[in-house]
Amino acid sequence: MEEGSINLPPGFQFYPTDEELVLDFLYRKASLLPCYPNSIPDLDSYVLDPWDLSGKALSSGNQWYFFSQKTPDLTTKNGYWKQLDIDETIYTSSSKIVGIKKYLVFYMGEAPDGIETSWIMHEYSLLNGGLGCAPYQRRSGKKNLDGGEWVLCRVYERKCSQHGLWYDEDDDDGTELSCLDEIFLSLDDDLEEISLPN
Repeated sequence: MEEGSINLPPGFQFYPTDEELVLDFLYRKASLLPCYPNSIPDLDSYVLDPWDLSGKALSSGNQWYFFSQKTPDLTTKNGYWKQLDIDETIYTSSSKIVGIKKYLVFYMGEAPDGIETSWIMHEYSLLNGGLGCAPYQRRSGKKNLDGGEWVLCRVYERKCSQHGLWYDEDDDDGTELSCLDEIFLSLDDDLEEISLPN
């Protein structure tokens, strides 16, 4: 079995919601609670190029998951991660705010003149006090580890449509149009002019 992959029964895949990533994985990691299965590894993600995550991070389809410590340096060997001005609030099913999801895009080359790639990162962090607990601090040797400094990252590569537009694979609702459906829809404007036999 490939390192970082989960041994799931046939027909199952690791596809957690944002709420599950924050509550079932990130919160437990930051609080030193056991997480079963303990399948998401800790990586110093910002030194790895996204195509180097295979075999190091937990993979599920074309997505890779890992924990990392927050850092201001988002530079890798071949490029850098640039944060977009999009922060999405993560809510529980009972409408309680528990985390933040930030969006980052990978650029090849040196900042700020890099070339945008199709690699996207979702960086999940806990909302301070959002779960009613103070972040823990643990001493590990000489280094003080702050549980509030953990982030959970999901990395994937966007696909490009035949028209040159980017889209995420999970934007597709799984339905495909048949050739006849496409023809029918293309005639939609002319339906009033077409008379069907009785």
